[in-house]
Amino acid sequence: MSKIIQADTVVLNIRSAQPQDYAAIASIYNEAIAHGGITMDGQPQTVQDIQAIVQKMHPREALIVADAGSSVIGWSIIKRYSDRIGYQFCCETSTYLSFSATGKGYGSELQKALMAKVKDYGYHHIVAKILAANQGSIRFHQRYGFDIVGIQKEIGFMNDTWHDVVIMQCILSSS
Repeated sequence: MSKIIQADTVVLNIRSAQPQDYAAIASIYNEAIAHGGITMDGQPQTVQDIQAIVQKMHPREALIVADAGSSVIGWSIIKRYSDRIGYQFCCETSTYLSFSATGKGYGSELQKALMAKVKDYGYHHIVAKILAANQGSIRFHQRYGFDIVGIQKEIGFMNDTWHDVVIMQCILSSS
């Protein structure tokens, strides 16, 4: 998978992650961890952590990156929702962008590529779990057809605070 896009004044290459990208993926994720309110992870990730995730991936899972020429500025992941057969057409997705790359349309291009890959894999239903305080991410997902279907109250505990998680879903058309 590789898709070249002109976004802003930068040529964006959206492609499958390669081992040389793992440090940038970890760095972007660690930026989200340090900021707080974006992920329920509290431990910084290493290249080895990202490598372990990729090595365990199912054939219908993917890690893709947005490469802005000289650096990876964002990444997305497609994971099976469950390994139970009844959930075979449901996946969970996440998208992360470097803070310095936000507001330039890169996240939108990455999300479009992610949604296309989800369809290629034959999924029908996408789930996104978002911390309730992360209203920007909720609005972002709504632009791509995600609806709020529930809120898990006080499901996460980070930094001495209980956090609600918004469950969003997108049903893909059968055509």
